[in-house]
Amino acid sequence: MDKFESFSETQSKTSETKSGFSFEAAFGRVMVTSEVPSESMSLWKAGLAENCYDHRYYELVHQTLGDQFEHYYLHLKDHEGVTKAIQPFFLVIQDMTAGLPSQIRRFVEKVRRASPGFLRVRMLMVGCSAGEGHLVSPEISNAAWVSQSLHEVLPQVAGKFRASLIVLKDFPAVYREVLKPFSQNGYARVPSMPAAKLDLNYGSFEEYMSRSLSHAMRKNLRRKFRAAACLPEIVMENVRDLTPYIDEIYPLYLQVIERAQIKFEEATPEYFCRLGQTMPDRMRFFIWRQQGRIVAFSVCLAHDGVLRDQYVGLDYSVAFDAHLYFVTWRDMVKWAIENRFNAYYTGPMNYDPKLHLRLNLVPLDLYARHTSDWINPVFRRILGYLQPARHDPIIRRFPNFHELSGS
Repeated sequence: MDKFESFSETQSKTSETKSGFSFEAAFGRVMVTSEVPSESMSLWKAGLAENCYDHRYYELVHQTLGDQFEHYYLHLKDHEGVTKAIQPFFLVIQDMTAGLPSQIRRFVEKVRRASPGFLRVRMLMVGCSAGEGHLVSPEISNAAWVSQSLHEVLPQVAGKFRASLIVLKDFPAVYREVLKPFSQNGYARVPSMPAAKLDLNYGSFEEYMSRSLSHAMRKNLRRKFRAAACLPEIVMENVRDLTPYIDEIYPLYLQVIERAQIKFEEATPEYFCRLGQTMPDRMRFFIWRQQGRIVAFSVCLAHDGVLRDQYVGLDYSVAFDAHLYFVTWRDMVKWAIENRFNAYYTGPMNYDPKLHLRLNLVPLDLYARHTSDWINPVFRRILGYLQPARHDPIIRRFPNFHELSGS
């Protein structure tokens, strides 16, 4: 008998991969499902309870971005049949050249005229399709067991889904020790595009500028703020639900992602609307108006003293004259200081202003391997060159750049 048993034979009567399957493992048994069954819901919730992206966020992403990714859950059971962890993963066809220098991408596009699938790879990715990756375990002491178990079974799961690459996506550096079974056994660990963080140990925004920024940067910022003040006033609002404003803000989001060199997920109107409804205790939304018209917005997640800037939208018909990037950033940081947040956290990309504003890089790691044992050694060598962080000259200028590849 094939070691993969259809999930219908063990649970329900459905035999398709999308419905689920299970197989034996050295530590017990593995089950793959497209939903978390009700009997496992308490474990699923507990495994993410301390995470900024709790179970509600994963479920919302799976429901609203499902046309971009195939989302699944990996149930890890011991020999007694007890589920010890539920790890989310997804499948996507990814362009391996995203973020590489333009001359390389132009060459690849020429090759794709004859071979459209060149360097487009079907990947199995462990983690969150719209956020950082985490090992989902209700107990920190259980994380090492989860890591070892995943290392054992992921090649089999990838084979079932016909994925060529296995990737642990955007795992924070705190996982480096527990994920050594990957980095020391078959997987290459390379820097993903890092996030950035500003510690908010200041009494005011003015104190932050005077203590942290160079004289030239302070002068530059004040010049921008004076120029913006000469235009019709731009006023910030803090709202709890984006649904009433979605027709105005979504086009601003599209303007931003259309300019992005690297794109992964694309948030949908439903995603934005449901964030505030699903996670009202954690979501914070900021809207900027000029003469009543929305010209910018920001989606933030507030958790454990950190304000995380998730998505932004800007009206580029006024963005440059009004210095919207810096005006909105100032307003959010001021709000975070006044509301006693410990840190302001922002996602990857747009590193030049972050460098001058004295943010520090927050390393995020990718762990990747090819499912073919004979291709994988070659893949691990070329992956170091394909990583986008290697080709961004601004990243290298951050004082803590060395942390991206540190042990």
